Amino acid sequence: MALLNLILVWLFFLSLCLYSCPTSAQLSRHHYAKTCPNVENIVREAVKKKFHQTFVTVPATIRLFFHDCFVQGCDASVLVASTKNNKAEKDHPDNLSLAGDGFDTVIKAKEAVDAVPLCRNKVSCADILAMATRDVIALAGGPFYEVELGRFDGLRSKSSDVNRRLPQAEFNLNQLNSLFAANGLTQTEMIALSGAHTVGFSHCNKFTNRVYNFKSKSRVDPTLNEKYATQLRSMCPRNVDPRIAIDMDPTTPRSFDNVYFKNLQQGKGLFSSDQVLFTDSRSKATVNAFASSSNIFHANFAAAMTKLGRVGVKNAQNGNIRTDCSVI
Repeated sequence: MALLNLILVWLFFLSLCLYSCPTSAQLSRHHYAKTCPNVENIVREAVKKKFHQTFVTVPATIRLFFHDCFVQGCDASVLVASTKNNKAEKDHPDNLSLAGDGFDTVIKAKEAVDAVPLCRNKVSCADILAMATRDVIALAGGPFYEVELGRFDGLRSKSSDVNRRLPQAEFNLNQLNSLFAANGLTQTEMIALSGAHTVGFSHCNKFTNRVYNFKSKSRVDPTLNEKYATQLRSMCPRNVDPRIAIDMDPTTPRSFDNVYFKNLQQGKGLFSSDQVLFTDSRSKATVNAFASSSNIFHANFAAAMTKLGRVGVKNAQNGNIRTDCSVI
């Protein structure tokens, strides 16, 4: 218990440090104070309207932000549509499962912003995606945090850029740490950001290897909770449509909470890349700390999201502000 308390204190001070760390030179919480002073409220109202239409808005928007920032930085390149001469990021196999509601959330928010004459064509799609992501997290019960703004939209979107830049369901801790480190994120930040799996869903074909034929015929991954494995088999029988969706968090799938980490303690991580956070001794203590305190998880998640939002930010020299988020 003393060790756990020590970890909690350490994580808390880590989160405070992250909040106070210097930001990217061009990013500011008040970037649009003169050009579009009400932008955050405009985006929030559009996001809230979309949220009330479908809860899928939450995980879809969060995932869109992650998939954007991890490839070319947070520059809205994932929103760009393919053309006859260019296959864009969104059409890479790793992005085909991105739910349309995430894209629609940004489109609706962009339309709302540009409907205000003072704001028209002044706010980047990248910033709108960052704000929308923060807002859906808060609407689902997660932490509210200030979003740094001032990103420009990227001038490139190629499917080939996605290769090996996104986490995979079967990754071990070394692979996860390596991928996140490439984006300037620590193991603790990686674990905090993995907590986004507390909302959302995955398709059967992403995890059935854990309940069927795991390393040998008909074997189940031994790190899986037995009852949970049985449940997964019933929801995803062998010949089921692989696109059938299963909640990532079987306990509170519509709440942005720390139950994801409590599930890992019980062997209920849907992906092996989730469960490894608890089974690997190097990350187990952090999982236990986040499971024991929603405040500590929320503080670390918000700080990690702020840091993620600084990855690969474009400026006026290598970016612009799109009038249509899907067209460069």
